[in-house]
Amino acid sequence: MVNPLTKKSWTPYAVGAGIGVLSWFAFWSAGHPLGITTAFEHTAAMLIEATLPAVAEANSYYQQESPKIGWEWMLVVGVLLGSLMSSMASGDRAPTTVPPLWESRFGASPGLRLTAAFFAAALMVFGARMAQGCTSGHGISGNLQLAASSWLFSVIFFSVATATALLVYGRKAGDV
Repeated sequence: MVNPLTKKSWTPYAVGAGIGVLSWFAFWSAGHPLGITTAFEHTAAMLIEATLPAVAEANSYYQQESPKIGWEWMLVVGVLLGSLMSSMASGDRAPTTVPPLWESRFGASPGLRLTAAFFAAALMVFGARMAQGCTSGHGISGNLQLAASSWLFSVIFFSVATATALLVYGRKAGDV
């Protein structure tokens, strides 16, 4: 029998079941749905509080919210450590800074690739905060709760992601 931890990819059914169990565990243990962007929001707020206390004191956010390193940050750490452990167990540790698809479209510059990745990530975090939830918050936890706003978010998210991929990478003849 093949050890599933050494496989480079898993069936989406097993992954979906695992995410479902993780979501149940989050509701049971923390009384809160899965979500990651709150950790980044709290980190930015703590940095402002530490470096610009006058700005933090005048901002109503700090009266409504107490930024902290909480369980959301442990989820971020768990995602990073889990991915590292998975890549080590499966032997899928290619140190690719510039993926082949990116290179064929934009060239082999690591600086350009990392700059684009940074700004894309910043735009995604901004959008997640505007939507009051990220893909894990809305796309997993919200959809599991059958929240209409999360279903709408997911339809829009997948549509925009598909359109963006086609815009950035184009479509080759023969692709479906």
